[in-house]
Amino acid sequence: MVDADQTFVIVGGGLAGAKAAETLRSEGFTGRVILIGDERDHPYERPPLSKGFLAGKEERDSVFVHEPGWYAQADIELHLGQSVVHLDRETRTVGLGDGTAVRYDKLLLATGAEPRRLDIPGTGLAGVHHLRRLAHSERLRGVLASLGRDNGHIVIAGAGWIGLEVAAAARGYGAEVTVVEPEPTPLHQVVGPELGQLFTDLHSEHGVRFHFGARLTEITGQDGMVLAARTDDGVEHLAHDVLAAIGAAPRTALAEAAGLTLADRAHGGGIAVDAALRTSDPDIYAAGDVAAAQHPLLGSRLRVEHWANALNGGPAAARAMLGQDVSYDRIPYFFSDQYDLGLEYSGWAPPGTYDQVVIRGDVAGKREFIAFWLKDNRVLAGMNVNVWDVTETVQALIRSGAPVDPEALGNPAVELASLLG
Repeated sequence: MVDADQTFVIVGGGLAGAKAAETLRSEGFTGRVILIGDERDHPYERPPLSKGFLAGKEERDSVFVHEPGWYAQADIELHLGQSVVHLDRETRTVGLGDGTAVRYDKLLLATGAEPRRLDIPGTGLAGVHHLRRLAHSERLRGVLASLGRDNGHIVIAGAGWIGLEVAAAARGYGAEVTVVEPEPTPLHQVVGPELGQLFTDLHSEHGVRFHFGARLTEITGQDGMVLAARTDDGVEHLAHDVLAAIGAAPRTALAEAAGLTLADRAHGGGIAVDAALRTSDPDIYAAGDVAAAQHPLLGSRLRVEHWANALNGGPAAARAMLGQDVSYDRIPYFFSDQYDLGLEYSGWAPPGTYDQVVIRGDVAGKREFIAFWLKDNRVLAGMNVNVWDVTETVQALIRSGAPVDPEALGNPAVELASLLG
């Protein structure tokens, strides 16, 4: 039973935390809601940081989850620019960096993730960047515009989603771009070799240079500024700036120090939670990038770093905190925009889990198609590229778990919805 005397604390001022706070109020919770974030900015959404805002197509104010005044109107107590440095489960308190102790009845950890760092010489030089926070994107936006004006070069370490989206933004400004990637194709661990070549071709057509099968080993400079980036096969790339886009690590230090159970690395690390997003402590929940949830539909523990997981996971955790029966079984989903290519990906099909990829449409020419990853003729994941209004059907195919005819699945003349049976 939840009453008005209770205090719910949310640690993490991102999308998951903001949506959780919103949901607590919309579900009728009248107790105290305290939202603590270590950034001074109000909670914002991260996709624009590598997409529209970075590319100069969206304004800064467009990234925020709510107008600043909304929090006071909803009676959400905001502590911005404050780090939580200690969690005491016995006294049910979190300690802030300024020495303040905040007591909770229920606690949500939405601490997110942080960019992985390059562990090589030269990372302290000016011109070495990461992209995770609004301040990072603001800085990088100015850098890319300057590089474009001056015919400057940026070397990007990593051909994942962030690396490719930044490459597209950089080319939009006119900057020269080289992407260094240890795998043989971009997005190798996400879309596999079957679709990776598509992204190689797309970016190459727009002037991006790729250096596959290599890693950065040193960033060299002069007078504190970047001059070049060297790889482990002896190649030196001219660079005025370098972006490390080599993934993100869940911010679990607070949970680990408090003795909460963590997921193993095989499941992406993170804070282990059940299908109700409850941790090993029944009064503490976790959502968003930091949570490794037991997925009731997919039968595996997953840690998903994408926007939709924060958007939906925060509200799910809030409802569970209120005592509602929650089973968080959303199909993992993300989207990307690169030049004139837009895509949506639904499902979970890491390397080794599927036995075939079925293509419906035109990959090489118009680049308008849907790709399906199958195991025993069952759809594990689907990616629609420049084809729209099919996500609901793709997710229904995944959710059904029923076998489909691969030939019919790949035939555009066959209505996709008809395969649902």
